[in-house]
Amino acid sequence: MANGKKKKSKKKLYIFGGLGVLVIALLIIAFTSGNKAEIISVQTEKVEKRNITQTVAATGKINPEFKVVITPEVTGEIVQLPVKEGDYVKKGQLLIRIKGDQYQAQKQRLEANLQSSEANLKIRSAELDKVESDYNRVKELHSKGLSSDSEFEAAKSNYLSTKASFEAAQANVLQSKAQLREVLETLYKTTIVSPMDGVVTQLNVELGERVFGAGFSMGTDIMTVSDLRNIEAVVDVDENDVVLVSVGDTATIKVDAFKDKEFKGVVSEIGNSAKTTGLGTQEEVVNFEVKIKILDPDNNLRPGMSCNADIQTETVDNVLSVPIQSVTTRTDIPSQVETSANEGDNGVIQAKSEKKQNNKSKEVVFIVKDGKAKMVEVKTGLSDDNYIAVLSGLKEGETVVSGSYGAISRELKNGSQVRVDDKKPMTVKK
Repeated sequence: MANGKKKKSKKKLYIFGGLGVLVIALLIIAFTSGNKAEIISVQTEKVEKRNITQTVAATGKINPEFKVVITPEVTGEIVQLPVKEGDYVKKGQLLIRIKGDQYQAQKQRLEANLQSSEANLKIRSAELDKVESDYNRVKELHSKGLSSDSEFEAAKSNYLSTKASFEAAQANVLQSKAQLREVLETLYKTTIVSPMDGVVTQLNVELGERVFGAGFSMGTDIMTVSDLRNIEAVVDVDENDVVLVSVGDTATIKVDAFKDKEFKGVVSEIGNSAKTTGLGTQEEVVNFEVKIKILDPDNNLRPGMSCNADIQTETVDNVLSVPIQSVTTRTDIPSQVETSANEGDNGVIQAKSEKKQNNKSKEVVFIVKDGKAKMVEVKTGLSDDNYIAVLSGLKEGETVVSGSYGAISRELKNGSQVRVDDKKPMTVKK
């Protein structure tokens, strides 16, 4: 019995001893692995001098620089329409003729009225000559005392009355002429000719259709004649970017229909009035219209085609630069000035001020030195699609972390151990 108890005690001792050793081993492994520093894999690139061109991207439509929307000034039926959409027309060429029978009838009536007024004027003129002669004779006799006062007053009254009738006849002639000119002008407006050389880019009516003149609301838009030799891109630029754009800035325009072909252009006009969409909602967008004259347009460019424009607003040459994704914002910037605890009140105040300042977001990059990442505060300038100018904080030839995005924006800290892995392709914004 005693030997059995001894065996059981030894067995329990071995079991508990083994468990204790296992626990101690696990604790040692956990402790050593917990103290092991995490190594972050990164990609790097050298700080180099480059030429940086700042661009503003915008989208819009292709439009002719000069176009005229044809609207009739008279109402009537279209009796002649010798052009169709896409036709090239010259200045002064007939575009449309509106039926003018009613205006022709008015013209004939007013011509008759004018003839009647002119005939009446001749009669009044003859009467005035006779009455004026009689009046002058009586006036002379009266001055010599050979006619009475009553005869003189009667002659004078008759003269003045006849003269007034003559002047009224003159006014009637002038009025008839004015009415005739008015109807002739209206009759002239029934024929519409092209105001310039161009192409009929839009035709909204057909032969026999009745159109309304400008006196009826806005009138009928008959057609649009455009000068396709002068083409421009009309794009919408965001309110934050339009302040960077100036008249004369060069631009590169890509038209969706032409795929990889690029057109060169120059900013010719910047709108002063904002174009707001989604007013009062979270999707509210404020843009400004910018016109870009295309310098060498293709003959196949058509009004209304969609386009994208990159406006080159400013260029700096031979400036230190890093990949644009290398720059991030951080608040955990290490203190550059240390303050000892025995410096008194002034030292405490300085430390508090420094801590408060470090809570502000600042632009930083991470440089790699001796296998560790060092956070460096930088001041940046212009940027293009790939690189951003660094005005201070870095030296040419230093190695900066350029990837990955997660490492730069979240994982890396000042002093983090890193492993450079430049074999991985770096994602570059295009």
